[in-house]
Amino acid sequence: MERTVVDGPMGAVVPEHDAHGERPERDAGFDAFVAARGDALWRSAWLLTGDHQLAEDLVQTALAKSWRAYDRVGAEGFEAYARRVLFTTYVSWWRRRWRGEHPTEQLPETAAAPVDTEGRNDLLHALGRLPRGQRAVVVLRYFEDLTEQQTAAALGISAGTVKSQCSRALTALRSSPHLRREEPGDD
Repeated sequence: MERTVVDGPMGAVVPEHDAHGERPERDAGFDAFVAARGDALWRSAWLLTGDHQLAEDLVQTALAKSWRAYDRVGAEGFEAYARRVLFTTYVSWWRRRWRGEHPTEQLPETAAAPVDTEGRNDLLHALGRLPRGQRAVVVLRYFEDLTEQQTAAALGISAGTVKSQCSRALTALRSSPHLRREEPGDD
């Protein structure tokens, strides 16, 4: 079976042909979904994890878990399904408290210095201080621009819980020292 890499920050590997040399329709639809929405899923994962590689792992894990359900869910509802899997996988990773990485004394290689735009790290620090439920609600509501009902459906919680979690998160973000900007004349 040949393999091909889908473009984007995720680098998802998907099968190109089945055992008979034909491309299954499910795979073609799934590939089109990954090509069209993969970067958006990665951005959500990056906002949740605050780490480029961990975001890639989260998206690939979520896509691997949701791939089998593509035919059952259908193309129209698959993004909501994949996002739900992404967020529940994120929550389960943090509940386990296992990160999949172990520190070593010597790093095997040095990474390139990340490009730091003003405010990005401040936002990640502020989001990182929120509880995981509040963080997920903020990412879906304000970065993915979902409604309260869509957010509730994606996370499997009530709309009232979305409202209360969002209110608490915004209060915490407003008082976060990471997001405070000094105004001219504030000495």
